[in-house]
Amino acid sequence: MKKTAIKFAIDAKSGRTIRTTYSHWDLITKIKHPEIADKEAEVLKCLLNPIEIRRSSEDSDVHLYYLPLLRHYICVVARHLNGDGFIITAYITDKIKEGETIWKQ
Repeated sequence: MKKTAIKFAIDAKSGRTIRTTYSHWDLITKIKHPEIADKEAEVLKCLLNPIEIRRSSEDSDVHLYYLPLLRHYICVVARHLNGDGFIITAYITDKIKEGETIWKQ
């Protein structure tokens, strides 16, 4: 399979289709945040049914999706452009970061 092929594209709670490629998913799960490697289902659930979506305080096109995960949260960071979106990264965090809340459960 081509590494540039789409691994998944999902219609997120934000109303955007958010996607990632096989190569980018590998970058996230093998290099940047290996703790996410076995959490693909949770990443998808986070995009579909987050408890909160925040706009980045540094870039208004970047949204952070949060979902509880035991005593922590999974955070999926996505860039929204022209009605579409793509995952920048995903990681586990102990708290919801600063930024403007744009949707809350």
